[in-house]
Amino acid sequence: MKKELKGVPFQVFILGVVSFLTDVSSDMIYPLLPIFLTQTLGAGQSFVGLVEGFAESAAAFFTLMSGLWADRVRDRSKLVLGGYAFSSFSRPLMALASTPWVVFFVRFADRIGKGIRTSPRDALIADSVEPHQRGKAFGLQRSMDHAGAVMGPLTATLLLLWFIKDLRQLFWIAAIPGIFATLLVFWKVKEVLPKDRPLAEKKIKLTPPKDFRLRIYLGVLFLFILSCSSDAFLLLRASQLGVAPAFLPVIWMVFNLVKAITTLPLGMLSDRFGRRRVILAGWIIYTLVYVGFALASQAWHVWALFVFYGFFYGFTEGSERAILADYSEISERGQVYGWYYLVVGLGALPASLLFGALWQWGGAKTAFLVSAGMSFAAAVLLALFLFFRPSLKP
Repeated sequence: MKKELKGVPFQVFILGVVSFLTDVSSDMIYPLLPIFLTQTLGAGQSFVGLVEGFAESAAAFFTLMSGLWADRVRDRSKLVLGGYAFSSFSRPLMALASTPWVVFFVRFADRIGKGIRTSPRDALIADSVEPHQRGKAFGLQRSMDHAGAVMGPLTATLLLLWFIKDLRQLFWIAAIPGIFATLLVFWKVKEVLPKDRPLAEKKIKLTPPKDFRLRIYLGVLFLFILSCSSDAFLLLRASQLGVAPAFLPVIWMVFNLVKAITTLPLGMLSDRFGRRRVILAGWIIYTLVYVGFALASQAWHVWALFVFYGFFYGFTEGSERAILADYSEISERGQVYGWYYLVVGLGALPASLLFGALWQWGGAKTAFLVSAGMSFAAAVLLALFLFFRPSLKP
């Protein structure tokens, strides 16, 4: 591990720790929200979908806006601090909810905080390291984020099994790692560029990325995102194939553990062999996983597929964020990350709606195969972009 971390600035490591603590806090609550809404507060399943749909849309919008502001302020760390603080202090207010609409607004606020911090944080990471180490830096941040996604549900499970029974008490306890994350940002995260760095004009003006390679990449990415349904459908498929409900959280933890282990080394791989090649490998893995879910017939198939699926995130998460920095100018880097998260956010909702309609109309096999076909088409376009324009690197 010391070798892998060599050359990574301390601030990047701190931002990784912040992501870890934030995900511990978030994932102590998130897997239990559907139960809390439906069993404790009496909401219907459609309301659960409403909460998540609006929350993710809010995150996508505010991520773009914060990216615009990040290019116009001298100190982006203040945006990062504000975003983490907004989420960390709003999230545990779930414990006070007496109606489903309180959960709606708290979840909405939590995602606004995520939107405010994400683009400035990624821009800070990109500017904190040399270009040839960006894959490593983002791989480290995403690995620690996924480690938090493993620790959060595990912590919640242990607390509920042996120490507490009330979900509201758990929600209050979940505030603790979030508060520590916010304090770390306040104490340790600083702006990394000199004061004379070029700033965009103060007037907010939404413009597409300057580099045409980035426009092409985001367009191909949008097609790929349309094939990416909610992971909830994978868990539904697991249940359909005979995985007992008690083991679904275990599958989810194993999946996040694979992501945590693979994201750093595979992000480093993109520093050596090129971003697009590593991303392409991840998209091909995604296609194969969805074909596998379509053809799976036994419960053990699901366990193998979820492990394989974790590698898709390992190949893509660090590399995708690094390639954005490679193709963008310093003065527009925050906005570029905003565009990226907006593309992902806007594509995710229709992707899940389409997948659900296909499942209801033609069954799970049809839905998974159609999504696999779309992801393969996106992979072909990315390959054309890679191999027929060899001078466009990375």
